[in-house]
Amino acid sequence: MTAGWTEDRVGALKKLWLEGQSASQIAKQLGGGVTRNAVIGKVHRLGLSGRAAPSQPARATFRPSRPRPAAPPTQAPSAPRRIEAVQPRPAAAQVPAPMPDLPGTATVMTLGAHMCKWPIGDPSSNEFSFCGRRSSEGVYCVEHARVAYQPQVRKGGKDGASELARSLRRYI
Repeated sequence: MTAGWTEDRVGALKKLWLEGQSASQIAKQLGGGVTRNAVIGKVHRLGLSGRAAPSQPARATFRPSRPRPAAPPTQAPSAPRRIEAVQPRPAAAQVPAPMPDLPGTATVMTLGAHMCKWPIGDPSSNEFSFCGRRSSEGVYCVEHARVAYQPQVRKGGKDGASELARSLRRYI
């Protein structure tokens, strides 16, 4: 059981909170069974909101990459741009390598929502990949969709008109 919130503890809490220390750090300094949650609760009850400095460093913000020039309309559609986490850059500016539009450039980790998921190669080998080109509708690009979705072949050679006439005879 804690000794309670004395005026000395409350004063120390306010001072440490305004210095920017975390609730865990304050609880450790106050000691006497004061937990992190007890510190957070007291801070809210006291209405302490402003802090001198954040307790954790600011996170890196997303910076979009430079726009690429538009491709001529005669080219086949390319794979969508892959977004990677922003990493600190060294002093010298790095130029990103162009993304190839060749099939088989996507891995499980780089495969996006609108990319062709046609498997290429043996899944047990290190060279296994996916097509990765832009998928028009569904999960495959136009080329692989033609292979995957074959038109239905009617058996018996019946055409639509004779099938319709046969079904209408049932109701006449």
